[in-house]
Amino acid sequence: MLTSVRSLVAATLLSAGFAAATPALADETAPPSDITVSGNVALVTDYRFRGLSLSGGDAAIQGAINVNHSSGFYVGAWGSNLEDSAVYGNMELDVYGGWTGAIGSGLTADVGLLYYVYPNGNVGDANVFEPYASVSAAFGPATAKLGVAYAWKQDSLGGDDNLYVYTDLSSGIPDTPISVSAHLGYTDGALSPKLLTGVSTDGGFDYSVGASYNITPKLSLGVSYVGVDGASIDSFSNDAVVGTLKLSF
Repeated sequence: MLTSVRSLVAATLLSAGFAAATPALADETAPPSDITVSGNVALVTDYRFRGLSLSGGDAAIQGAINVNHSSGFYVGAWGSNLEDSAVYGNMELDVYGGWTGAIGSGLTADVGLLYYVYPNGNVGDANVFEPYASVSAAFGPATAKLGVAYAWKQDSLGGDDNLYVYTDLSSGIPDTPISVSAHLGYTDGALSPKLLTGVSTDGGFDYSVGASYNITPKLSLGVSYVGVDGASIDSFSNDAVVGTLKLSF
């Protein structure tokens, strides 16, 4: 359609005797937008959240869309299917907004607020607000991140609060389409894996190690090994190998 419009404009200018058709067409080029939109869709063999399965050990389809401004501010949404339950229903929708940007030589900060929404849960209040912050540093092909997320006392958390601190390490392997990653997190409060698996009210760790292969610049295939503290419950808190097929756009 754009090509047809340009052809029509050029023909009109030539028929009117204008010799400066090229400058007129060049003026149509718009400057880069301050706003960019990106997203992805993924198929995972198990939806693991901080080490625990929220899909009952089954596969899940997930997707996200993000709107970013050149100032560093952003908003977005992410969704996944869940194991069906009366409280959470069978869908999770996370909406979030925040700011990310450089705060020093090689350091990048990310701060924002995330709202976990369960649209078709029909028993009680399951939705949770959770502010978050992280700092990342790049070391050649590797990136290290230290982050924290804190959910204040809310009815959906049984009147309790929850603290999550974590670190991520990732690196591309030079001259290959392969990258590797590792994660370690610690939860203390209403969402502790030890509490949710009936072991104790203490906090607990979750961890994972993985690798991904870029089939194309937009399509990747990944695998990770996931573990978590607490009792080992099949399709919930047992160690698992999780595969991911992800398409970005």
